Amino acid sequence: MPIPEYPILFMKPPSALIFSNDPIVYPPQTKELHYEAELAIVIKDRIKNVKKEEALRHVLGLTCGNDVTARDLQRMDGQWTRAKSFDSFCPVGPKIVKDIDPDKLDIKLLLNGKVKQSSNTSNMIFKVDHLVSFVSQVMTLEPEDVILTGTPPGVGPMQAGDVVEVEIEGIGKLSNKVVISS
Repeated sequence: MPIPEYPILFMKPPSALIFSNDPIVYPPQTKELHYEAELAIVIKDRIKNVKKEEALRHVLGLTCGNDVTARDLQRMDGQWTRAKSFDSFCPVGPKIVKDIDPDKLDIKLLLNGKVKQSSNTSNMIFKVDHLVSFVSQVMTLEPEDVILTGTPPGVGPMQAGDVVEVEIEGIGKLSNKVVISS
C-alpha cells in the first residue's frame, strides 16, 4: 500500500473492544483473519480541533493494540468498516501507561511465540501528536476513546487456536487466543 498523504480513518464499534486474555473470535464470514500490532492512544478528555502542539496534553496514556482485520472482506468491500468491526476485533491492553515517549518504543507481534512483526514507533508514518490533532479536526474525541496508530510491516494470518501477542516496550504484552465463532 502506498504511503498516504493523510491518515486513513475508520471506526470500530464498542463491541469490537476486548482486553488481554479475552478471545479473538474468528467469524464464519471470513477466511483470512489478520493481526496488526499497533500502538494505541487513549484519550484523556473531550477534545475538538486540538493543535498538534497541544495534542499530547490530551492523551491519558498508551497501550498495546491489535487491529484485527478480515483481509478478504476488506478487499471485497473496497472500504474497511465491515472487515475491522466484528466483535472482538480490537484487543487492547494490558494497561494504560502514562509519561512515556511514544516516539521511541520497540513494538513486536508474536504468533505462537514466533516474531512476525518487529519495529519501533520512531518509524511510524504519523506521530501520536499529529494523529490526535488530525482526528480531532474530524470528530470530537471523548474520554477513553482509542486511536490506533498504524502497523509495521509483517501483517499476516491467524488461525483458530493461535495465540497472538503484541508487545510494546515500557507498556507490556497484550495476549489473545483466536477461537472459532460459536
